[in-house]
Amino acid sequence: MIGTITRAFGALALVAAIAVAGAAQTPPGQGFSALARVDMASSQIRDRGDALSVELGLTQGVPWRIFTLDGPPRAVLDFREVDWQGVDKVALMNSDGVTDLRYGTFRPGWSRLVIDLARPMALDRAGLKVDDGSGAAQLSARFVPASPERFAAVSGMPPDDPLWALPEGDMLPRPRARTDGPLVVVIDPGHGGIDPGAEREGLVEKDLMLTFARELREALIRATGIDVVLTRNDDSFVSLERRVAIAHERGADLFVSLHADVLPEGGAKGAVVHLLAETATDEASAKLAERHDRDDLLSGVDLTGKDDVVADVLMDLARLETQPRSTRVANALVDAMRKAEVPVNSHPVRAAGFSVLKAPDIPSVLIELGFLSNPRDRKNLADPAFRTRLAEAIRDGIQAWVVADTAASHLVRQ
Repeated sequence: MIGTITRAFGALALVAAIAVAGAAQTPPGQGFSALARVDMASSQIRDRGDALSVELGLTQGVPWRIFTLDGPPRAVLDFREVDWQGVDKVALMNSDGVTDLRYGTFRPGWSRLVIDLARPMALDRAGLKVDDGSGAAQLSARFVPASPERFAAVSGMPPDDPLWALPEGDMLPRPRARTDGPLVVVIDPGHGGIDPGAEREGLVEKDLMLTFARELREALIRATGIDVVLTRNDDSFVSLERRVAIAHERGADLFVSLHADVLPEGGAKGAVVHLLAETATDEASAKLAERHDRDDLLSGVDLTGKDDVVADVLMDLARLETQPRSTRVANALVDAMRKAEVPVNSHPVRAAGFSVLKAPDIPSVLIELGFLSNPRDRKNLADPAFRTRLAEAIRDGIQAWVVADTAASHLVRQ
């Protein structure tokens, strides 16, 4: 016997579809247990005439939901929880209506599949069939062409539901009053979960940055008077907005985001420290900022109504005079890396509109530790001994900044 859970979105259900922002779901209280694996033999995304068919075979039933997001159009499938090992994107994607796929951990206990749509396609119906004998499940969804106006009307995040609330992991800090106690440094390992970042010759940016963040944390906590918080402690997706919120909740004195991107044009190499700016200092920095922000959006984050954030932040930065403090951080980090003979870029301090640097009251920098597109940087970042030297250099730079920042504190308007 097979159990079926289905919600349809036809013409008669249009009002209901709009009311739930185009989402279909089975809530977490269904009683399924994790961890399900994807069965590639019964999984396929293909065109069915004008419609798009999504079939996903699972080794067992799990709570799920589906919704669409606009700008660009994409379908989002959330699960609790799916193991994506062994999934072949090329074999799964067999449709002219789909331009790309991403899948992986979105938050602790929550997996996500994002389907980039070539054109607006509204969810028509979706259902999960569970075989009572084997427990295996088949998730089926059908999307149909929609006008841009209708697609925008039925797209968006589902209404808040406490059953889908995300667990708060150890890295999520409690609000903290500012004191004269230890310096609080928030280390932000770039990317994570569904967002792998750059990939070259077996090195994946999200994994490398988490490894280095842990190494840097150890170097910092061995120094006197420094508390360290990581924005993520595992392979989880954390939105740009949430990364900044973590820094605020912990009362951070300094925010450091870590990356190792790819820039094949121009042969970029060596460490670069980025600051926030409305206008990028160069084309490469502008491309990096655009890529970092786009990764957040394409991972299924709804950015509706969040334009002009950087411009607003820059006004706050100027008002609070945080930017000069961030500049001192950048200069101190570059000086320390040079003293440690860590390769730095020929233009090591740059600026662009990185949204993760938007906190107006916290000195913030983004460090490209190197570029995975460069063979020398790639070799260095894969070497634990090099990473130890780099972590110690960043620690020394932070300590030097504390001294310089304290000395310059009388220049800050109260």
